[in-house]
Amino acid sequence: MSAEQANLFHEAPINPDREFQEKLIGNSGFTLERIVSHGHRTPDGEWYTSDDEEWVTVLAGSATLQLENRKEPYELKAGDYLTIPANTRHRVEWTDETCDTVWLALHVRGQS
Repeated sequence: MSAEQANLFHEAPINPDREFQEKLIGNSGFTLERIVSHGHRTPDGEWYTSDDEEWVTVLAGSATLQLENRKEPYELKAGDYLTIPANTRHRVEWTDETCDTVWLALHVRGQS
């Protein structure tokens, strides 16, 4: 593997139908990705779930995440992070429409 330099805030192509997702690094135990949202949210009635533990942080912008087993959503702004246990249904309720919401998402396999 060679050294690679990049910037987490470089512009991502905006697609009104999907968040931009980019794998930054990973191996058999983890994956780290950059996600850029611009008014994106999980479609009504849909949930994400994963066998992996997930740690997300918002670097810029803001978002609201809902976990199925929690009444109130988590409101995240720049600097906030949330650990989502493996096999927990969750959804993005809202991301800022006026600016990019830049996330880092760390997926850790084999954790519970």
